[in-house]
Amino acid sequence: MKFFVDTAETDQIAELNELGMVDGVTTNPSLILKSGRDILEVTKEIAGMVDGPVSAEVVALKADEMIAEGRKLAQIADNIAVKVPLTWDGLKACKVLSGEGNMVNVTLCFSANQALLAAKAGATFISPFIGRLDDINLDGMDLIADIRQIYDNYGFETQILAASIRTVNHAFQSAQIGADVMTAPPAVIKAMANHILTDKGLEAFMADWEKTGQKIL
Repeated sequence: MKFFVDTAETDQIAELNELGMVDGVTTNPSLILKSGRDILEVTKEIAGMVDGPVSAEVVALKADEMIAEGRKLAQIADNIAVKVPLTWDGLKACKVLSGEGNMVNVTLCFSANQALLAAKAGATFISPFIGRLDDINLDGMDLIADIRQIYDNYGFETQILAASIRTVNHAFQSAQIGADVMTAPPAVIKAMANHILTDKGLEAFMADWEKTGQKIL
């Protein structure tokens, strides 16, 4: 499973990248706002930090303008994935941009039908939002499973990028179902290392080690 980091904070990306935990990065207008940086400047910096895809999102709502913005974003670096919303205009933009050889991430997916359309339009990635479905009392993992089945049925090459991941359980279940990629905030990726029994076991080992009176260094 590929790990994408969902942030525009370059220091957090660098920390995880050193551990080999970064296969790509996803950004969106909200994350750009949070970073306080210029979108073109910070996207270029991130693209230079990691080898994998870096998603940069268009902000236009009409297909022609999305395509123009997507072309500009794609010029930032070879590893840019242009991010477009799952609207009819977004699908039109996806078809054109992917046809020109660009990676395209179709975002804000909330149904299997939407994911099917994105695959037909040539999307490189489809981003179903788990957490936001959970917010309205639907099981976001059911959507991941439905898309996985449909894509496998027909051999679509579009990669399932599980997004809006808020918990370590979201991460685990996405991997269990077979999502190709998950994108999560740095805090969630770090939290995957935590377990109360690990902490208790380490505490016991340290207490016993202290009783030996020994040192390794």
